[in-house]
Amino acid sequence: MNIPASLKIQLIEAKANYMVSQNAIPSRKHLGGSLPYVFTEHGVPSLSGVLKSSKAAEVHVKIMRAFVEMRRLILNNAQVVARLDSVERRQIALESETEKNFEKVFQALESAEPSKQGVFYAGQVYDANVFVSDLIRSARKSLILIDNYVDDSALTVLGKRVEGVTALIYTKSVSKQLALDLKKYNQQYPAISIETFTEAHDRFLIIDGANIYHIGASLKDLGKKWFAFSKFETGAVDMLNKLGGR
Repeated sequence: MNIPASLKIQLIEAKANYMVSQNAIPSRKHLGGSLPYVFTEHGVPSLSGVLKSSKAAEVHVKIMRAFVEMRRLILNNAQVVARLDSVERRQIALESETEKNFEKVFQALESAEPSKQGVFYAGQVYDANVFVSDLIRSARKSLILIDNYVDDSALTVLGKRVEGVTALIYTKSVSKQLALDLKKYNQQYPAISIETFTEAHDRFLIIDGANIYHIGASLKDLGKKWFAFSKFETGAVDMLNKLGGR
């Protein structure tokens, strides 16, 4: 019987020797020394056309039953894989939804409005600095600090602003040390501008040109003594106009 090439493959040396060692096929010598051919999965049914004995027929039936069982196992496993894939997709969707919920919580926390007024007492250095730092981080466009007693600590606090937010300081004088600190800071970080302004007594922080916080202590003295803070509901535009019209 001429078996098509697509229904058979020739064993390699190692496979042939292994099958001989397992008594699956006769010795290589018995086969004339050549490497034998074996049927592929699709070629196995062709045995019935080659072997005509009753034993061959019995073997053929067992082979076909084995194929039926193999296909059943494959089908069952495919269903299991499909179920697992469905579970995995639901799990991924659940994790994605959970991440979205966490993101909403984080956004709500980030957008939570700082306190509008309050008092910090002597020794609350950390708490006061955290409060002002949160004000700095709340800005989305611009920050203007009016403070007559500025040093490098103001640069550090303003350095906590988010990317793209401009920063401008108005102070009554710029010392050589402050000018040097500012130059070094601007060489490494997003620039902060400083202008002299002698008409203010109190400290103010203008956020995004809309919100004004009156702060009773200079940034360098936060928490060292009692000080109060409060948010102005109006007046930001008027203050900006006066600053710009000097």
